[in-house]
Amino acid sequence: MSAEGSGEEPLDGRRRRWQEHNQVRRQVIIDAAIAVLERQAPGDEFQVQDVADEASMSRTVIYRHFEDRADLDRAVQRQICETVGGALLPALSFDGTPDEIVHSIVGSFVRWSESHPSLYWFAERDLSGWGPSPLGEAVEQVAEGIEGIMTVVVDALAADLSEDDRAGLDPWVFGLIGAVFAAVRRWLGRADRAPSTEAFIGILSDSIWMQINGMALSRGLNLPDLPIVELLQALTTSEEGPE
Repeated sequence: MSAEGSGEEPLDGRRRRWQEHNQVRRQVIIDAAIAVLERQAPGDEFQVQDVADEASMSRTVIYRHFEDRADLDRAVQRQICETVGGALLPALSFDGTPDEIVHSIVGSFVRWSESHPSLYWFAERDLSGWGPSPLGEAVEQVAEGIEGIMTVVVDALAADLSEDDRAGLDPWVFGLIGAVFAAVRRWLGRADRAPSTEAFIGILSDSIWMQINGMALSRGLNLPDLPIVELLQALTTSEEGPE
C-alpha cells in the first residue's frame, strides 16, 4: 500500500519537515549565542554552556546542529554581519544628496556599533580557514551600494573618466568603507570614548566626503548638491532623448 493510501506522510514531506525543524533549532541556538554575547563585555568569549542554558537545551543538542565550536562561531558571525548589513542598507536611499547619504551610512554604523560593542568585536574576529569573512562580505555589500551611487553621479554628469579611474573605483570605495570600520573599532576600544558619538560621526563623514569630492574635483567634476533620485531622473531623460 502506498504512503498516500495508508495515510502516512510521504518521505519527501517528512524530510522537509525535519529540515525545517533543524533550521529552526539552529536559529534558536544562534540567537541564544548573540543574547549571551550582548550581556558580556567586548572581548569576552561566550561559553557554549551559557548558550545551551539561554536556549533551554543541552550542549549535546547544540553540537547536533553545528560541527564544532568554530562552526557555531562562524554562524554567529554571519548572523551579526547580516544584521549590520540590514541596518546600513536603508541609508543607501537615493533620496538624499551624496554627502547626506555618506553621513547617513556612517551614522547608522557608528550608532549600531556603539549599541552593540560586543557583537561588533565578535564580528571582527578572524576565523580564518572558513571561507569568505562575513564582515568582509558586509563591507563589500555596503561598498557596492556606494559605488552604485557614485556611478549614477558620474553617468549623470557625463563624466569622461579613464578606464583606470573606473576600474579603480571598486577597490577605492572598498578601502574607504574598510577605514570606517577600523576607525570605529579604535573608537570603541578607547578607555575614554571621545569624541562624542555625534562629533565622531561628523568627523568620519566629513573625511570620507572630502576624499570623494576631492577625487572628483581632481578629475574636473563638480558634484551637484542634488538628491541622487533627481540625478537618476535627469540621466533617464537624457537617455530617452527628446520626444
